[in-house]
Amino acid sequence: MNVPAGSSARRITALLGTVVLTVAATGCGGGTGSAGGEATTVTALDYYTDASEHAQWGKWLTACGKAAGVKVEHRSVPGASLVPQVLRQASSRTLPDLLMLDNPDMQQIAEAGALTPLDRYGVDSGGFAEGILSAGTYEGKVYGLAPAVSTVALVYNKDMLAEAGVSVPKTWDELKAAAKKLTRPGRYGMAVDANATFEGTWQFLPFLWSNGGDERRLDTPQAAQALQLWVDLVKSGSMSKSVLNWTQADVHDQFVARRTAMMINGPWRISDLDKDGNLHWGAAPVPVRQTGQTLVTPLGGEVWTVPRTASEDRQEKAARVLACLTDSTHTLAVAKQYHTVPSRTAVASRYAEQTPAMAAFVSGVAGARARTRELGVRWPEAATGIYTAVQDALTGERTPQEALERAQQIATGS
Repeated sequence: MNVPAGSSARRITALLGTVVLTVAATGCGGGTGSAGGEATTVTALDYYTDASEHAQWGKWLTACGKAAGVKVEHRSVPGASLVPQVLRQASSRTLPDLLMLDNPDMQQIAEAGALTPLDRYGVDSGGFAEGILSAGTYEGKVYGLAPAVSTVALVYNKDMLAEAGVSVPKTWDELKAAAKKLTRPGRYGMAVDANATFEGTWQFLPFLWSNGGDERRLDTPQAAQALQLWVDLVKSGSMSKSVLNWTQADVHDQFVARRTAMMINGPWRISDLDKDGNLHWGAAPVPVRQTGQTLVTPLGGEVWTVPRTASEDRQEKAARVLACLTDSTHTLAVAKQYHTVPSRTAVASRYAEQTPAMAAFVSGVAGARARTRELGVRWPEAATGIYTAVQDALTGERTPQEALERAQQIATGS
């Protein structure tokens, strides 16, 4: 799961106006081979620059290309440079034939007119949870599909909870009580990522959304209750004030070092968690304010898309590769490889039965929400407001309500 930095999102937004005009006026070229004739090669672009990850995706792309009757030329660029590069390519009509995007970025690229709707090629979009389809949808059309997705859960140290006689918390009151009882010298009961990035916003969303908070209006009592929970955890000493600077990787490191008994984190950490044979951990749904509330978590993961190019045949072949990457076989393979959740609901259910450690993440994905569902391309402004409010409240600079009033101003530009 990649969460773009706020500054990158703002640069992307600034570039979009020019790109929209360029794409609308000229259409897009690019890919390999001539515009006419049958395509034998298609290009694919993603941000999987890690050598082993790039190689694994290369194998899947090659296999799916073979099934589609084409060779896939696979390139990866650093995550921070992917969207700016795509926008430049859209302007110069040199887009790849198959493009991977972090799901919050997809709507911005679709708005630029650089993508083609997948129903045009008969790509099967059935069997996906509503949140997953929403992440790949722009103005009612599905432009992107994810092979696998992710979300967050409450990860806890089984031994510490057992020693303290603490049950896995299901509500906020239970969470505060458990975190207090688990806290002792050298160890906090709870840890989150509350830093001033979209990653900090991502971790706060389950608390905001499950309590009825809404990014369309941030200064509500429901939102203030969620932020007050985090403030209470820090004020009580159950959570370190250093969470203001921690990334999700830092939170993970605190947990592995036994300096926190519980944390909010994602399934992509499982490989590292399992490296320590003496660490007995479990995962449970993120607690809600009160029994009966429905947990709503944020949806993470990348979608694959088919950009507009000058060749209908390349677009058709690229769509066949995309359909292969998101079929039942590949969604399961990707999920197993990276400890994520298969995007097809039926496959995910079977996976949870076979892999109990993933059950909390699978159930979270079933009701997960795309970050762009409510605000579309205006999501980055709201996300900036949210992490700013978290910082203001946890430092004590503002009360939760005051911090969220400022967040609303940031989100609306007022």
